[in-house]
Amino acid sequence: MSVAFRREGDDEHLEPKFEIPIPPGPNLVTANGLAQIQARAAQLRALLPSLTDETELTAAKRDLRYWDTRLATAELMPVPTGDVVAFGVCVSFRLKSRHRTIHIVGDDEADPAQGLVSFSAPLSRALMEAEIGEILAYQGEEDAIEVLDITIGS
Repeated sequence: MSVAFRREGDDEHLEPKFEIPIPPGPNLVTANGLAQIQARAAQLRALLPSLTDETELTAAKRDLRYWDTRLATAELMPVPTGDVVAFGVCVSFRLKSRHRTIHIVGDDEADPAQGLVSFSAPLSRALMEAEIGEILAYQGEEDAIEVLDITIGS
């Protein structure tokens, strides 16, 4: 019989399970981001003893390894001064005639739909070190961003 028609079992056709990828670069966090990482790791540690299904247990252990790594590598950033756009500030700006406000945060805290943008995102990188009133280039377009306001916190 041809090897092509032989079936050993369903396990050989399952997708392999890999570790959750760690974002490249430093693991900068706000105080809120650090608290979220700590809470997620604690939640998973508390959940592990109650899991009996092997698949769920394996997934929870993988998730805990990710969050433990993120906790171990977290670099709590100092509270910004608000003089310039920096990690941890809220910045209001006009982008192509549209007013937007974002809070620049760490990778694990980022949620663009909620206005929480990672410091490593192109938009955040374009805004870094800018002052109120400054006009910036973005995505190859000169004068694309005008910084309107910088505040500390959310």
